[in-house]
Amino acid sequence: MKLALVHDWLNQRGGAEDVLEVLVGMYPESPVYTSIYAPEKMPDFYRQWDIRTLWIDRLPGIHHKHQRFLPFYPAAWGGLDLSEYDVVFSNKSGFCHGLHHGNRTLHICYCLAPTRYVWDLDSYIAREGLGKSSEIVLRPLIAGLKKWDFAAAKRVDHFIAISTEIQARIQKYYQRDSTIIYPPVDTTRFQPMAEHDDYFLIVSRLIPYKRIDLAVQACTRLNLPLKIGGKGRDLERLKSMAGPTVEFLGYVPDDQLPALMARCRAFIFPGLEDFGITPVQVQAAGRPVIAYAGGGALDTVIPGKTGVLFNEMTVDSLVKALSEFNANDYSTGALRAHALQFDTQVYDRQISSYIENAWRSFTK
Repeated sequence: MKLALVHDWLNQRGGAEDVLEVLVGMYPESPVYTSIYAPEKMPDFYRQWDIRTLWIDRLPGIHHKHQRFLPFYPAAWGGLDLSEYDVVFSNKSGFCHGLHHGNRTLHICYCLAPTRYVWDLDSYIAREGLGKSSEIVLRPLIAGLKKWDFAAAKRVDHFIAISTEIQARIQKYYQRDSTIIYPPVDTTRFQPMAEHDDYFLIVSRLIPYKRIDLAVQACTRLNLPLKIGGKGRDLERLKSMAGPTVEFLGYVPDDQLPALMARCRAFIFPGLEDFGITPVQVQAAGRPVIAYAGGGALDTVIPGKTGVLFNEMTVDSLVKALSEFNANDYSTGALRAHALQFDTQVYDRQISSYIENAWRSFTK
């Protein structure tokens, strides 16, 4: 079975790239097709991969501000033909599912999200911090891009969703069914400790849509200790509303994160996320999660067993959840056992089995 991996862009590292790294580990002989690749912005081990870029990679400045070139991506991906492969596996949040292939090629799309700036432009602009000029350019293009994106989704043979939230969006926007396979989480890095401290914890990029302001205000009102790890453009605004019990840690190195999680009283996850890896990591470290009841948290946080869900994205709702929370209600063993369901090895087995079964059915 000749398989190609497809990924939207490689000029930044986040959850999508975590998934890609696992996929390359599973299929090391497969090339990675991507729109752009900035080696200096990616880990050194990426240079060992067979990475193949599109013509859009040669546009000046695209490695640094790829969002400015979003209207060009459909044309770039639409010009890629991967008919030489038996299976194409696209790891998609943008337009990479829009490639072409013949009827002897099976296309499986691992959908991180339907293309955000097409189907939810306002949230995308807020999420990425785009200026007014980008909005002026994008809005007139949306109707045409929706048609393109919908038609591209119809060419995909099978969709896999990363959460029930994304499964619902695939159905809503693409009118397609999908199977849920959760993203891989390396739970081996995280281990419970015999004792924990009294602080609540957030580790995140500090950007507005993450809604860290809710936790800052709630913990300030209740005089609760809150440690916030991460950097981002929302830092100064968050500091301006923080009381003396809120501590900003800045960037947390990878080797310090497991202990920081294992020693917290609970992890606060106040935003609406497609999935969210940090709640699984902290559960692997034996600590519960207090999360907004929406998005991926509905898949990873079980009320009364692995944490608390608050129903309204407001300070009052989070204050109520924090006031009623009791860390002693949660079993370290149950928390870790739940987290292990999302481990990388589980993902490996589920994805490889899905591809093999889909290929077997396709070739009958």
